[in-house]
Amino acid sequence: MITAHLRFDIDLLAHRLVDVTTWLLSNPETKNLNIGYFGASTGAAAALIVAKEHSHVIKAVVSRGGRPDLAEKALPDVKAPTLLIVGGEDFQVIKMNQWALDRLTVEQKELKIVPGATHLFEEPGTLEEVANLAGEWFKKYLLEEK
Repeated sequence: MITAHLRFDIDLLAHRLVDVTTWLLSNPETKNLNIGYFGASTGAAAALIVAKEHSHVIKAVVSRGGRPDLAEKALPDVKAPTLLIVGGEDFQVIKMNQWALDRLTVEQKELKIVPGATHLFEEPGTLEEVANLAGEWFKKYLLEEK
């Protein structure tokens, strides 16, 4: 309750992600790894904004039940392959994600609907399906040579 207002502070979330990315790139143990972002809800918007800003570094983005529409200005400039995952029963968020998908210009983009899932993917087996979809996406785009 005390920090609920921070959930929609996309700029704050994006700044934190920039800081983590900067740390990863400056750390000798992680600087040569490929970087991908996984964002849920408003975290997806932050991930897309930072992926645009660090297009030379970010190799993949996955959004789960995300609000990519909140990254409207960044969408046309995102270069990372982007997977949007939405619950089949989350009708409003499906529309928002389809809208965002249409604005992404990156060639490798997809919208996957998990049947029977609502916004938080609380139904049996739905989070496992998200994990499988995200894992396959990251394997495909993060295991490439840097």
